[in-house]
Amino acid sequence: MSLSTLTTLPDQEQPFVIPGPCGAIEAIAFKAKQPTHKVAILCHPHPLHEGTMHNKVIHTLSRAYHRKGFHSIRFNFRGVGKSEGVFGDSVGEIDDTLAVMQAIREHVDNPEWYLAGFSFGSYIAASVAGQVNCQHLISVAPAVHHQPYAELTPLSLPWHVIQGEEDEVVEPQLVYDWFESARKIHSHLTLHKLADSSHFFHAKLIELRERVMQCL
Repeated sequence: MSLSTLTTLPDQEQPFVIPGPCGAIEAIAFKAKQPTHKVAILCHPHPLHEGTMHNKVIHTLSRAYHRKGFHSIRFNFRGVGKSEGVFGDSVGEIDDTLAVMQAIREHVDNPEWYLAGFSFGSYIAASVAGQVNCQHLISVAPAVHHQPYAELTPLSLPWHVIQGEEDEVVEPQLVYDWFESARKIHSHLTLHKLADSSHFFHAKLIELRERVMQCL
């Protein structure tokens, strides 16, 4: 199914393919119920650790944005699923995200970008937010210990970080410590702690969805 279906099919999730730097990029669009310029771009967890656009946290984010009236786009980074290419060590995945956004520009007039990511994808989304005119950013369980967050372009847009207090993959205290230093650089950074929540938010996905909707 082609990208043009984003503007022609009824309100439902729609698979489509985008031309990317390394070949085809597999994606799914969740078209808003009403016409809008607001487009959410969602970045999935680490490709080398089974991260895909079908991750349940990414799916939950997609539903949250859709409920708030956005077009929601989730996609597979290079080398994942039917997306062509191989892992790009963050740099390639940033390029993939920019390619997705460029393709969407051809089908949504004057899009307003809202970026979100989970774990590895949080850094990709934050990096892209520093390169485009982004309205809003959400980072879920950002892997601050594995990626160079200190090198990010200072952001002045609303940036919400959501961290599970029982995360077994990303040590919560590392995120809290990063937040304390980062909020001196990024002027509208807000931290949300979810009690009794693991990295994948087992039994907490509805709470996560509601918190994301509150952030919006």
